[in-house]
Amino acid sequence: MQLCDLPAYQLVEMIKRRQVSAVEVLESTLQRIQAVDGLPGSLAAEGGALETDKVHAFITLTAERARRQAEQVDEAIRAGEDPGPLAGVPFTVKDIFCVRDTPSTAGSRILANFVAPYTATPVARMEAAGGVMLGKVNLDEFTYGSSSESSAFQPSPRNPWDTSRVPGGSSGGCTAAVAAGEGPLSLGTDTAGSIRQPAAFCGVVGMKPTYGRVSRYGLIAFGSSLDCPGPVAHQVRDAALMLQAIAGRDPRDATAANIPVEDYLARLEEEVRGLRIGLSPDYFRITYPDPQGEGFRQEPLPAAISDAVMRAAGRLAELGADIVEDVPMPHTRFGIPAYFVISRVEAASNLHRYDGVKYGYRTPDYVDDLNEMYRRTRAQGFGPQPKLRILMGMYVSAAQYSQQYYTLALRVRTLIRGDFEAAFDPAGRYRLHALLTPTTPTTAFPIGDVYGDSVLMQYADQLTVPANHAGIPGISLPAGFDEAGLPIGVQLLGPDFSEALLLRLGRAFEMVTAEDAWRQRQPPVLNGVRG
Repeated sequence: MQLCDLPAYQLVEMIKRRQVSAVEVLESTLQRIQAVDGLPGSLAAEGGALETDKVHAFITLTAERARRQAEQVDEAIRAGEDPGPLAGVPFTVKDIFCVRDTPSTAGSRILANFVAPYTATPVARMEAAGGVMLGKVNLDEFTYGSSSESSAFQPSPRNPWDTSRVPGGSSGGCTAAVAAGEGPLSLGTDTAGSIRQPAAFCGVVGMKPTYGRVSRYGLIAFGSSLDCPGPVAHQVRDAALMLQAIAGRDPRDATAANIPVEDYLARLEEEVRGLRIGLSPDYFRITYPDPQGEGFRQEPLPAAISDAVMRAAGRLAELGADIVEDVPMPHTRFGIPAYFVISRVEAASNLHRYDGVKYGYRTPDYVDDLNEMYRRTRAQGFGPQPKLRILMGMYVSAAQYSQQYYTLALRVRTLIRGDFEAAFDPAGRYRLHALLTPTTPTTAFPIGDVYGDSVLMQYADQLTVPANHAGIPGISLPAGFDEAGLPIGVQLLGPDFSEALLLRLGRAFEMVTAEDAWRQRQPPVLNGVRG
């Protein structure tokens, strides 16, 4: 095993004890990136199709910046100073966050030339904690998608477990990088499951914190009432370590919660005996619009995914947790239709700022007036997904349709929140500490299979989006593989600001399955690369 394959918490201990230097850890990680990543995403995209066996997680690799940071960590340790809880740990950043003096593209042509003048709060906090930023990783354009294929910067990321398949999205570059050992930590965002879904597809840990637990300052917004920055990691302890560094109030973000941050590591390995964990039948099926008529159709989840959840419940029961079955979550099936409306209204509003005047791409064509410059800039700068969201968002928020669509969607969001409140109510019928569900309705699908079908693509998030509507935290954990050797994820959801409890449950599951055979597998992209 190479240094780049070690968990973050172990690297911190080794670096602080001077068993290894931060520079050595960084160089090991850069060697891994060189071995497995291939061409970075670019607007030119020439030759990308020839590297179908590579991961292509990165858009921008900031190697020299990272070396300076690693050297500063080593200098601090030699001087007897504490460089911080993430001392020398390499991490990647989803290219939806601004980082000063680096390209911050959002995966879009319209921001291809934008160099951020400031750094997003979560990134700044990781660097202040001693983390070493490797660079910016790829994503769906403006995070609009569930496969990372819609990025203007091609080739798009590939799944390290099968490079003919997607890594999920929109944080696909984050999860692919962590799965392939290109940094033990990555900073992603979750708007409808955009951390948890790709974490499940790539066999890593991904956490969506409570809305407001982590500042959104410096995040290029998609859905402002839904976006949540959060950690991607190999192990639960690493996710807890990272969340500890980035969580907390921020005077520059009015939506950041002014609530004290728990010590996520202090009780991480306490027993889970007596905790009540629910199972809901509403999370074991997918409900989607009937393409042949009106109404909805229902399909059960694949047996491999349902069985993985039940096995996870059984292992937690072995540890003394109480499993509560048949918890009703009746409005789960409306999560995607409500998300279609709410997210597109917010996306259309947020996209108005890209006009070719203040920053970013401007059409090189001769134009007669300002309106023509706007039209050409947006036509040339935006890909299909932003354009679709602008059109739909403007339509459903128009005065004549607002009551029919947008107001109704907001009411559905309230009903989804009510389902969780009833399940977690300590004086209610179920009194749950957490809900255990599948993370995704399928394992990773082949590249090109779903891309272009916005409706079908969106339903990859049906099991994750309710947590975004409700604002509650959730964590996706690796839980085995299907018959094709693709990772399966299970999800734990909890009440507001219950991150410490979810991490504790996740760590308990991690420990009780530590010796299981599936835990010993490694992504095929590492064959012949990993020592």
